[in-house]
Amino acid sequence: MSTNTMRRAATGVIGLAVAGTLTLTGCKNGNEETAPAQSSPPAAQPSQGGQDSAQPSTPASPSAGGGQAPAAGQAKPGQTFKIGETAQVPFNYGSTKGGTIALTVTGVEQGQPADLDSLKLGDKVKGMIPYYIRYTVKNVGTVDLSYASVGHMKGLLPDGSEAQGVSVIGKFEKCKDESLPKGFTNGQTQTSCAIALAPSAQTKVVGAEYWGDPYNSLSDGKGLFWK
Repeated sequence: MSTNTMRRAATGVIGLAVAGTLTLTGCKNGNEETAPAQSSPPAAQPSQGGQDSAQPSTPASPSAGGGQAPAAGQAKPGQTFKIGETAQVPFNYGSTKGGTIALTVTGVEQGQPADLDSLKLGDKVKGMIPYYIRYTVKNVGTVDLSYASVGHMKGLLPDGSEAQGVSVIGKFEKCKDESLPKGFTNGQTQTSCAIALAPSAQTKVVGAEYWGDPYNSLSDGKGLFWK
């Protein structure tokens, strides 16, 4: 796991317990990994680098890492797009290698604090405002991406820092994030969503960053940005 991947995994992720399961976010071989479900009542617990913490984590500064740059015609690390524009992105997930997706952030939608009530996060999100990053994934390559998950989407605050993220196990109707379906071959499209939390009503989530493989392991530590 690269140093830069560790930075990302430690950045702003809250584990949410929904329908009696608990998730903690960590990393392994450059990919996010979910801890086994536990038989306990719904609860919420922040995590930082795979270790429990009493407070939401704070983004760390970029650090050097390694990795192979995207091929010609694919989006370059640090490239910025307008919301609604599409980036061609190399895509790997677990044993699925060599895919290519067209990734489009279609909107950043402000929610209401009450939206989070069902997630039972309590004081961990007191004063925070949820935002929903809507994006579409289209398979434009030759690899079948059945059951892969296209996550690694973060919200951006006005100063360029990362917003607090939320990972949900179970259904959250306001912001559905599901694996790609069976038969997700060339031309297939799916919509998805990521939750970002603004620290207060005075600070908005104004954009998004995608930092999936290979961007999460490149030495410059830059993903793709939509603003």
